[in-house]
Amino acid sequence: MERQKALPVVYKGIKLEVGYRIDLMIENSVIVELKSVETINDVHIAQILTYMKLSNTKIGLLINFNVKDLKQGIKRFIN
Repeated sequence: MERQKALPVVYKGIKLEVGYRIDLMIENSVIVELKSVETINDVHIAQILTYMKLSNTKIGLLINFNVKDLKQGIKRFIN
């Protein structure tokens, strides 16, 4: 497991070594993005889908800790 894994980005031939930071990367196959927000909205979903696409990862978990029951705060994404 890696925390705050740097995700490089290449745009128009320019490479940024740390374009994004993934909260957790597990065994280079699952991305876990952690939030504590009132509600998960489209920008959070776009964020994890972008991370999955750029890292060629097939499974992502978006976990919101600001819920009464944690099961309600987990969203799974499969690419």
